[in-house]
Amino acid sequence: MAEETKKKTSPGEFVRQVRSETSKVVWPTRQETIRTAIFVGIMVLILSLFFFGIDSAFGGIVNWLLTLA
Repeated sequence: MAEETKKKTSPGEFVRQVRSETSKVVWPTRQETIRTAIFVGIMVLILSLFFFGIDSAFGGIVNWLLTLA
């Protein structure tokens, strides 16, 4: 099989490429970041309460089944 020769990038060229790619990124505004953080916090709270409820229900069921044995 033929080996592919890869051209090594110099550190200076690498930095230029990184800056070029970073300038293409669309950064969120402060307002969008705050809104997203609040949404994530609310979802974490809702899901933690949901899983706490499910865990408690299954724990109660298992304890009830163990009292039957």
